[in-house]
Amino acid sequence: MVLRHFSKLTSVLGAKSQSKTFGLSKRTSLMPVKLHSDSTGAGNGAAAGQTVVSERRGSVVSVVINRPEVRNAVNQETARRLLEELQAFDSDPDLNVAVLHGKGGNFCAGYDLKMLANQKVPGKLEQDVTKGPGPMGPSRLQLSKPLIAAVSGFAVAGGLELALLADLRVVEESAVMGVFCRRFGVPLIDGGTVRLPRLIGLSRALDLILTGRPIGAQEALAFGLANRVVPEGQALEAALQLAEQISAFPQQCLRADRSSAVYSCYDAQTFTQAMQNEFDHGVPIIHSEAVPGAIRFAAGAGRGGKFS
Repeated sequence: MVLRHFSKLTSVLGAKSQSKTFGLSKRTSLMPVKLHSDSTGAGNGAAAGQTVVSERRGSVVSVVINRPEVRNAVNQETARRLLEELQAFDSDPDLNVAVLHGKGGNFCAGYDLKMLANQKVPGKLEQDVTKGPGPMGPSRLQLSKPLIAAVSGFAVAGGLELALLADLRVVEESAVMGVFCRRFGVPLIDGGTVRLPRLIGLSRALDLILTGRPIGAQEALAFGLANRVVPEGQALEAALQLAEQISAFPQQCLRADRSSAVYSCYDAQTFTQAMQNEFDHGVPIIHSEAVPGAIRFAAGAGRGGKFS
């Protein structure tokens, strides 16, 4: 399955008349209710000309990369819109979980290399990673709420880096991931070399980083890169269901535990520092959520491991 997809992508990348991007695409059933565009031209359908589309479903929001004609490769405007959407999600008190996916059968084929090739003067990048967006947009964010990536088709190069931004990755069995930019001399500057070793270990990360080889869903699951593998065409719905499940939990406790796990992985210098951070941020939750939760349990809720 991986070789079949890889051969398709290789034939595309080798054709001089095609855009130098990394991926392909798959349709979703979502109807967009909030649209953003980098084009003023009219198009067919509600999402025509829109590079980023979002939809709320209760306390869950889906954010869609909508450039299927270039396999959801990200340009500057799309990067800006992705950043704005995820920042808006993180600051919205009514939203608990976001799902990121790509329209038309692919998650994301990375940065649009055709645009890069056509630039006579290289675009200026923000050198200070604490300021401004990364080249792919939201890659430098440290979100305070969970983000789930629904991965179909190709999630390669910068697209893989966007998937790594997510807390969880729901991956279709036919999906392909990889550092495909290795062949073109395009470096990973959206967190790929930072997040990938943390997720799957240095040895496995270097296998992917140095070779640029494709990795299928089952190997990604074995590596810990994929959290769930679902049949083709079902990643989005499975990710939304997972998001709704996570959104139903007491949120202060969930976010404190999530923040502590991320801090211990990336920022803590010592075991003691990580333990102190966990304690300091966990104790205030006891009164706000743990005591009410204990009262519900004493009244019979959640017995036998039930989630309802």
